[in-house]
Amino acid sequence: MKLLVFILTVLAMPLLAFVLSFTRHWFKYVYVGIMVAMCLYQQTSINFFSHELYRGSSRGMEVSLAHLMAMVLIGALLLAHRFRRWVPDKGYFLYIIYFLLCLPSFMNAESHLYAWFEIWKMIMLYVFYIAVYNYLKVTNDLETVSVTLACFTIVNFLTIVYNHFSGVYQPHGLFPHQNSMAMAMHLFGTIFFAAYLTRRLFKPFGILCILAFFCGAVATLRSYSRMAIALMPIGYGLVALACLVRDRQRSHFYRYIAVIVISILGLAVMMPRIVERFQRAPSASGDTRKELALCAWEMIKDKPMRGVGINNWGLKINLPYEYALRAGRVPNRKEGYLDGIVETVYLLVCAECGIPALLAMLAWFGWYYHLSIRNMRRWRRTDWFFLPAGAFGGLTITFMQSFFEWVLRQQLNLICLMFLFAILSYLNSTKPIRPKIHYRIRKVEKVQVTS
Repeated sequence: MKLLVFILTVLAMPLLAFVLSFTRHWFKYVYVGIMVAMCLYQQTSINFFSHELYRGSSRGMEVSLAHLMAMVLIGALLLAHRFRRWVPDKGYFLYIIYFLLCLPSFMNAESHLYAWFEIWKMIMLYVFYIAVYNYLKVTNDLETVSVTLACFTIVNFLTIVYNHFSGVYQPHGLFPHQNSMAMAMHLFGTIFFAAYLTRRLFKPFGILCILAFFCGAVATLRSYSRMAIALMPIGYGLVALACLVRDRQRSHFYRYIAVIVISILGLAVMMPRIVERFQRAPSASGDTRKELALCAWEMIKDKPMRGVGINNWGLKINLPYEYALRAGRVPNRKEGYLDGIVETVYLLVCAECGIPALLAMLAWFGWYYHLSIRNMRRWRRTDWFFLPAGAFGGLTITFMQSFFEWVLRQQLNLICLMFLFAILSYLNSTKPIRPKIHYRIRKVEKVQVTS
């Protein structure tokens, strides 16, 4: 049934793009459709040549409804002659370099099919990024983008509430794993925390921001992801500091006090479970992380420039390859057993694709981290300051968490990251939208002068 729906959707895409090209006002509905598809990502995605038991970062040639809607939006923009750029800025030029430096590892891979899964994912991410960026350049519709982001965060929280009452100890919401859900909620939760600190509260958008901030923060805590909870004060603290430097109005200090009080009360309620999660964490988990990191180091020493093959970690960590034995990890010789992935994105990329690809990825990440800081200065006196300020805190947590978890390589997390990168690229390439100033015009009464 899913394959039939996919075929019908692909056949309808050209006609849909042609119809949408006649008016720019309809572009908004396609964009909203992308966000709705993200909320139903697991239900509306299909894996071609699927290998679900493979322990790698990609297990199939995955296509989701969100990607198809993004292609429709690109097609409509091209037909309407409103398309802007294929390579928006230097950051995405760095992404292309990173992509090209991963191709030699494709040729070096043991399984070209598994390697193609990851290459395909990178191509689809490019499509998604280009669609969101060009939509913003054509419409300047930051309001719809912000509202849909908030709705996505709230829907994820409602899914967690449903999972909680279904007896799930660590709910994962709209994501495949609780750690990946916590990482994405850091990206979006910090944005709406910045909106709470800077925007007007008693307006519809302000109330939505407060609700999204609450949903994002509680979802992160409810995931019981140890690293996400440990890094939470750093990201939110940086956002609070940036907003405090930008706006020192006395009335806004009450917002900080309210956050502190509510945080203390919330932690008091959830602290027993959080402490239990930290205390009862098995020591074998830490040992496994260290052993897999040593295995990655052995792969890097063996093939430092090309790596062992993109998305081929799941093969090379097991027998008959000797990387695990060299690192002192005793492989499980049970038939059909596959060892796990190294819990560090940076070591995983370096082991699979080589040192040049890792350096390109770090440069790509670093560019957008730089843009978050730069846009805070440029958009300081506008209502949209909260977007780069929240991105600054969210990216800080994401890049730090990636030292300890590999979930940033999962498809939906990368989509969320590309979404944020597209927003930062748009903010960097657009003149800041200043708030309108309303002047009071005094009426001057005419005085009749008589001689």
